[in-house]
Amino acid sequence: MDIPARPVFEPIAREIWSMKYRYTPDDGIAAETCIEDSWRRVAHAVSAPESDDNRLVWADSFYRILEDYRFLPAGRILSGAGTNRQVTLFNCFVMGRIPDSLDRIFTQLKEAAVTMQQGGGIGHDFSTLRPRGAPVRGVGADASGPISFMDVWDAMCKTIMSAGTRRGAMMGTMRCDHPDIEEFIAAKERAGRLRNFNLSVLVTDAFMAAVKAKAEWTLVFEGQSFRTVPAVQLWDQIMRATYDFAEPGVIFIDRINALNNLSYCETIGATNPCGEQPLPPYGACLLGSLNLTRFVVNPFGADARIDDDALRQTAASAVRFMDNVIDISNYPLPQQHAEALAKRRIGLGITGLADALAMCGLNYGTLEAAAASREWMAAIEQAAYQSSIALATERGTFPLFDAKCFGASGHASSLPDDLRRDIAQYGLRNGLLTSIAPAGTISLIAGNVSSGIEPIFSIRYDRKVLQADGNSRTEAVTDYAASLYWQMHGADAPLPPAFVTADKLTPSAHLLMQTAVQKHVDSSISKTINVPEDYPFERFKTVYEEAYDLGLKGCTTYRPNPVTGSVLVNTSIPGRLEADPRPREREEILPGMTYKLRWPESDHAIYITINDVVEAGTRRPFEIFINSKNMEHYAWTVALTRMISAVFRRGGDVAFVVDELKAVFDPRGGQWMSGRYVPSLLAAIGGIIERHMVDTGFLDPARDGFRGFSNIGRSGAPCPRCGSGTLMFQEGCATCLSCGYSKCS
Repeated sequence: MDIPARPVFEPIAREIWSMKYRYTPDDGIAAETCIEDSWRRVAHAVSAPESDDNRLVWADSFYRILEDYRFLPAGRILSGAGTNRQVTLFNCFVMGRIPDSLDRIFTQLKEAAVTMQQGGGIGHDFSTLRPRGAPVRGVGADASGPISFMDVWDAMCKTIMSAGTRRGAMMGTMRCDHPDIEEFIAAKERAGRLRNFNLSVLVTDAFMAAVKAKAEWTLVFEGQSFRTVPAVQLWDQIMRATYDFAEPGVIFIDRINALNNLSYCETIGATNPCGEQPLPPYGACLLGSLNLTRFVVNPFGADARIDDDALRQTAASAVRFMDNVIDISNYPLPQQHAEALAKRRIGLGITGLADALAMCGLNYGTLEAAAASREWMAAIEQAAYQSSIALATERGTFPLFDAKCFGASGHASSLPDDLRRDIAQYGLRNGLLTSIAPAGTISLIAGNVSSGIEPIFSIRYDRKVLQADGNSRTEAVTDYAASLYWQMHGADAPLPPAFVTADKLTPSAHLLMQTAVQKHVDSSISKTINVPEDYPFERFKTVYEEAYDLGLKGCTTYRPNPVTGSVLVNTSIPGRLEADPRPREREEILPGMTYKLRWPESDHAIYITINDVVEAGTRRPFEIFINSKNMEHYAWTVALTRMISAVFRRGGDVAFVVDELKAVFDPRGGQWMSGRYVPSLLAAIGGIIERHMVDTGFLDPARDGFRGFSNIGRSGAPCPRCGSGTLMFQEGCATCLSCGYSKCS
């Protein structure tokens, strides 16, 4: 047997394709009926920059590598190319530098919202904002600090649904010498806070040297020293937060800048949400992955190997494909467009590495597997650079290419001599070429191949699938390589030892594989190092220290904990993470309370009933009913009732429902209630639910931001501007005796 037949399009793959990537025009006519329709659409769209004589040839070439699953473009390309929708085909952005002034901070917030609306994940460096308590000149006030502005970003992200069915994702970074770094480290210890952010500390070489020397570390902002802390103490705080809550991650920022091909024309301070793309301000990068399982010849045989020629040819075609995407994509902001064209960054990576190793009889995490992975990635890197050199001779170099600077330092300086000579002579079309992304749903569509360079999670597991209504359900899936083996040898055949799953690997084995591949990746890698729950803290710290010593650009770990969850649930290992519990059956009689909510300027009150169940002497919310005579609210109140009740009935920490509702902002403006501004009717309902949870003992009344909603003691109606109870109605007008607000009917 040579290269295996194309993967079977399983029901879960079809469901994900239909929900996330299938194109249905607004008129509903000529909707795509199969994934091959999607591949044709994408191939045709991406061939547009080709000359008239070659356009059909390249469209066919692109289609062949897509429909054979050899090349898997990232989701933004698959869902958006050729649809005429106002969306970007780039997955990754880092936004502009956040200036330390209020008006320009909110300009950056607007730019972030516009970018996420078109489907881009974003990164922000919050190190540029002055620390909490620092004086704000000319105002006579103290700064609230960068973490408070991150809360604003998080609230914005909650209200922006990205193009397609993805909610916005963000990366927030902060330098290890910022005065608020300790608050940043602890920011996600409270469940529900900054849920739309991934957080990473920008760790410098000087800090790591201070940790090793057990020296003091000075926290500074704009040249001013604020205080000094022991470097080891700060490092332990980072490690303890990561150990307990899986965040923040660590980015070795000096190494990233030193190894950047474009260090002569840019400085990097943040990455995209998954970390594989360190980018400068307004930097953008699109992604695509070569599916290594499609290049394995004679899988599971004694002479199993990767077809090197086919791999190199597909890599070359993929580079041309991605270079074309730069020219056909929409860009949310003109600054992003200019940055992308100036450097023409692309991120070609791999997926299915662990499955390909198993198909070749190599155990993930061993020296032999690391050597093979390094060899395969080296072949891709060389083919990618050769293709980009050829494109430079055909179409011209990227505008900021400088023959004297490019290759003198950074990753390009480690390329083979012949490549560096060709780059110096002919130039390069793309400033950076390789990057390894998670490739989660795309890998699932390709038959559930192992994702990116991650190990096989489990031979069989349950995967949570997000539904269009925001709920999720679980679907059983089987690893691609295992399915292929059983097709070849029978369903009862025991799997060979090369099928190594994530739970069998040590952190050092993960680091070995990441290091092997990183040597031939000029951007970075999205990789998670799984750590057992009982792994000792002192040993855990050495994982990050080893990552630094190995020359990696960053490190991210995951250790099971009460705060973070899991998308994948292993069903073959007893005692591992459990699936979500089934909804509890309703008892005939439940204790509950009904609350009357008066929304200013609404003719009818809203009545909110919350019923509880009692478990181990503690009441927890079980269901909610929202009713009003105002039929304008009927549809959404019914939907809200069903959605929230479904969450309550599954139990667990449901306090996030309150946080989500209270963060909703009405674009028409909110109202003043009980002396404070409530941004929307949904936020007011969230406040009622919160008050109920506090009154019944389910929530701690000391939780951040808790203040009840109550109109008791008001002598008049509440004023929609100032919230005081002094709104009087005279001669057809409502007039506030406190602030002068007036509105006439």
